[in-house]
Amino acid sequence: MATIPITKRGAEKLKEELHRLKTVERPAVITAIAEARAQGDLSENADYDAAKDRQGFIEGRIQEIEGKLSVAQVIDPGSVDGGGKVVFGATVELEDEDSGDTVTYQIVGEDEADLKHGLINISSPIARALIGKEEGDTAEVQAPGGVRRYEVVAVRYQ
Repeated sequence: MATIPITKRGAEKLKEELHRLKTVERPAVITAIAEARAQGDLSENADYDAAKDRQGFIEGRIQEIEGKLSVAQVIDPGSVDGGGKVVFGATVELEDEDSGDTVTYQIVGEDEADLKHGLINISSPIARALIGKEEGDTAEVQAPGGVRRYEVVAVRYQ
């Protein structure tokens, strides 16, 4: 399996979620299953079915996170030297050439992406268009409404 890039912050968030699932969620669902079993007939016990479903979700998520962390290439954006180019972990300030609006995005891994907070997935069309660009370059992005052009105003590694 290929390595997947993730920022240091993203890896910490996954580790925190894994810890919570193992130390809080898993024991809670085991208790819920035991309580539902104590009620008797399992064939018509909705609490038991719900707890078993929840247990399946928790165990699946634990395996998913452990798998991702095992192949993760953790990158600290503050220690990246991209030579002024847009690379994974870089924070990029862009100006829309049509509207003049400015936006700032940080290019992050798949699990960290959150557009509301300016975090875009490395495999998104805009991130792919930005990789390798420098300040002053123009990136063309194929959007649902047509091609959008963005000028790279600033590139920071933080």
